[in-house]
Amino acid sequence: MSFAVPPSRKEAVLRLLRGEIVDGTLPAGTVLKDAEVAARLGVSITPIREAIAQLAAEGLVDVAPNRVRRVTHVTQKSALELIDVMGVLACAGVEWGLDHLTASHRDRMRARLAEFVGHLAAGDTTAAGAAGADFSTIAISASGNRELQTHVDLVVARTLRLMALTADSDVWQIWVDGYRETLALLDADDRTGALERYRRIYRDYRVRVEQMSLDPP
Repeated sequence: MSFAVPPSRKEAVLRLLRGEIVDGTLPAGTVLKDAEVAARLGVSITPIREAIAQLAAEGLVDVAPNRVRRVTHVTQKSALELIDVMGVLACAGVEWGLDHLTASHRDRMRARLAEFVGHLAAGDTTAAGAAGADFSTIAISASGNRELQTHVDLVVARTLRLMALTADSDVWQIWVDGYRETLALLDADDRTGALERYRRIYRDYRVRVEQMSLDPP
């Protein structure tokens, strides 16, 4: 029987606050005060401070010169810059991982794709985003480049938040179609075609986000 090690208090707080920012429970501009968050979650201030510091490193929280911490606003400029960076990192990871992908990797990607579609059908965009991110992570991790994975991990939460903010049906369909066609090309052993199709996901998504208005009032 497997045993899952429970997360530390800092990790538990980090996961909770990150999830609340990604799904909009804590909207942009929300001020995060250590004592208030600690009282709400029933923990001491120390793990709150540690978690918020990590969220700031991930770009989900802004720290003002007066040390006030607020949930970061997503602007059109920051969204497009994020897509560009995430595209470079993810596509590099997938490219480097292609030669190491096995049938087992593809089966896991297929399972995450099914979860992605299932969560979308159920209207759970938060879970859908996580499953979609895992689809890419499986291919990226196959490269064995931990440094790259570390950098991807730093921006993936912001990417999930952006996807939640742009969660209309045609935007999600860009990812669904892209993942399906990428996987089909991998199954056909067309690695060059699979990589190009994967890259196109980010190009298509960027074009769609360019057409949206994300700047805060």
